[in-house]
Amino acid sequence: MKAAARTNSVRVMHDERSLVALSRTECVALLNDAKIGRAVFTERALPAVLPVTFVVYGDAIVIATSAGTRLAAAAHRGVLAFEVDEIDPDRRTGWSVVVTGLPDLVTDPLERARVKAVLSPWAPGAHDVYIRLPLTVLTGRCIQADGSSAAAGA
Repeated sequence: MKAAARTNSVRVMHDERSLVALSRTECVALLNDAKIGRAVFTERALPAVLPVTFVVYGDAIVIATSAGTRLAAAAHRGVLAFEVDEIDPDRRTGWSVVVTGLPDLVTDPLERARVKAVLSPWAPGAHDVYIRLPLTVLTGRCIQADGSSAAAGA
């Protein structure tokens, strides 16, 4: 991180490219407002990315998929990343939030029922595997025309 700048008594942190680093609270708020994200994992030693619907559930995001899918297999292999963003190319503004960590499966029947009640996958087919990715490693960045934090605009 670069040195913090003070703007209107608000501490604004910049990353190595002078983008505004978002607070955890801002990141969670943006996650809560988003509908579609991207699951990022390794498949056959190469990066793979899938668009997915998700829900913020407790202190984690939860993604539903089918048994036997690439994403279900990736949840058993280790690190998973998840990203959401919103970009306005005309105004040259936007934000991105990334969650990285070790996923686990939601196996408790009561918890699965609760997640199923709040998560509505768009893709057709069975969604019998629920992958939980804790919000342990959570980062966010934004760039706005006026240089302010996304909290005011989100």
